[in-house]
Amino acid sequence: MIQVDQLRFRYPGAPADTLHGLSFDIAPGEIFGFLGPSGSGKSTTQKILYKLLDGYQGEVRIDGKSLRQWGKEFYEFIGVGFELPNHYAKLTARENLRFFGAFYSKKAYDPMELLARVGLADDADKRVSDFSKGMKMRLNFVRALLHDPQVLFLDEPTSGLDPVNARLIKDWILDLKGQSKTIFVTTHSMYDADTLCDRVALIISGELMAMDRPEALKYQYGQRKVRVQVDGESAPREFALADLGQNDQFLAILQRNGIRTIHSEEATLEDVFIKITGTALT
Repeated sequence: MIQVDQLRFRYPGAPADTLHGLSFDIAPGEIFGFLGPSGSGKSTTQKILYKLLDGYQGEVRIDGKSLRQWGKEFYEFIGVGFELPNHYAKLTARENLRFFGAFYSKKAYDPMELLARVGLADDADKRVSDFSKGMKMRLNFVRALLHDPQVLFLDEPTSGLDPVNARLIKDWILDLKGQSKTIFVTTHSMYDADTLCDRVALIISGELMAMDRPEALKYQYGQRKVRVQVDGESAPREFALADLGQNDQFLAILQRNGIRTIHSEEATLEDVFIKITGTALT
């Protein structure tokens, strides 16, 4: 659905490129995560892919067609959820959705149906200026879905949301995947990337450092060990996973029912990112 080949971009007046020859592809119906710290090139890449930035080098194809050949019909095909909500503050939530829905040629979703699903039905006729950040983020998300796009670009979709509403948005994103939507997500949240994405790409300073399924990356960079907390001991014990079933010390602990907790030493995506890039997400 999305093919990117040797994508380069330099902002006017900048001394160096922001993007250094990025190449990746995203299959139809895939949730693809773009992970990196602030200033790594995540948002610049997205802005190129939804035609907000021009003047790039390389080739981008969306649904088999060069991005340079797409006209205004492109915006019927994609939906964009920006990192910072941008609504008309003096309009109500319902008025905002009706206004933006009128931009599209195909019939938009009923605003009340969308608002109800994100818990904003009771606030439909409240001015957006009176909304909290979390309410604006939920409104921002449903605005991207108004015209039932085939491809979604979501920039930090759970930013500013409490755990309940973050879960609601993530569940909806997974529902959209089930409808064969292609979803490009940029995020700082390693947890969101791990629970949502089929594949992730790690980017720093405009370069792709790694790209794979989250499970594959964690397996590659994790330790093949288990950590066992034994009753009556302050420090945990570690055992190699290889031949664990033949480890006499581990079997002795099992036989006396002395295990309080046991965990595999699987790397988190954040661990993987730090190991690969040498930097933490900020």
